[in-house]
Amino acid sequence: MSVTRLLPIPAAEAFALLTDLRSHARWIPMTRVHVPPGPPRLGALVTAVSGPLTRRGAPGLVDRMRIDRLDPPDPAAGTPGVAVFAKLGPVLLGESRMEVAPAGPRHSRVTWSERAWLAGPVPAAALVAPVLRGMLALALARVARELRRRASPSPGPGR
Repeated sequence: MSVTRLLPIPAAEAFALLTDLRSHARWIPMTRVHVPPGPPRLGALVTAVSGPLTRRGAPGLVDRMRIDRLDPPDPAAGTPGVAVFAKLGPVLLGESRMEVAPAGPRHSRVTWSERAWLAGPVPAAALVAPVLRGMLALALARVARELRRRASPSPGPGR
């Protein structure tokens, strides 16, 4: 499944923002994210933990990922940026993919897709897909809202 959204930010900036996984805790509900220090890099291992009280340290669903592809967009050539994260378990397997394409000089089109399934003998794709689709849609809506807030002028003193 995938979700696509137009963001009011150039493709190179959108790619940098979305691939900085430290930001994902702000956008993905009930999730904390552990990333290695520094900028994202190939082979880096990332762990997201999701659940009702995980942001307060409670246990939750563990989603371990490895950055397998990290190709920024080339706005001059009009080519999209692509980031791929392999899902390594222990509960979810598959991959998460972000594609960030230029949509003019100040906008980008982001497609975030998940091809994920539960590890083990239980075929639960019908249960996993709607939850992941909802999380992706909400995350991209939160990114867009954050970018709109950044772009709107804040009232000065006395206004």
